[in-house]
Amino acid sequence: MDANYDLDSVIRKVPNFPKPGVLYYDITGILAVPEAFQYCIDRMAELCKGRAIDSIAAVEARGFVFAAPLAQKLGLPLVLVRKMGKLPNKTYTKSFELEYGCDVVCVQEVDVIPNSNVLLVDDLIATGGTLQAAASMFEEHGAKVVGFLGVIGLPFLDYGKVLAGYPVDVLQEYHGE
Repeated sequence: MDANYDLDSVIRKVPNFPKPGVLYYDITGILAVPEAFQYCIDRMAELCKGRAIDSIAAVEARGFVFAAPLAQKLGLPLVLVRKMGKLPNKTYTKSFELEYGCDVVCVQEVDVIPNSNVLLVDDLIATGGTLQAAASMFEEHGAKVVGFLGVIGLPFLDYGKVLAGYPVDVLQEYHGE
């Protein structure tokens, strides 16, 4: 594995998406370059070494793309965090505020194991609101969240404040749009 892979060179920057004034960091450029995708999975696995992790929880939907191969590589169960109405069986739910309105994340009750250590994975960590809601959902039902792992981090959107008290690791940071 190349320890110095230039992820920035393959992350596509799309101005004015999904709305005017927003710069969208598109991970599909990583997926289009197998070496870049492999680098991400290998680097994420490296960041997990020596940590007590019992399962990987992934946030819908782009988080699944990175969490699934990571969980497989680490030999850990993968837990899906989805939007309302997307999971069978009984679910735990957590609503949270968005910039305009609110949303809900869900996880199947059977997938939340009391006293287990869960690492939450997403493709991009921006405001941290979705991850914080997912973390509180796991913790309210007895699991322990041991941190957050993302491919891209946007610290200028203050996810550090929202996710304070947890380790947060990202592979590529952007400090402004």
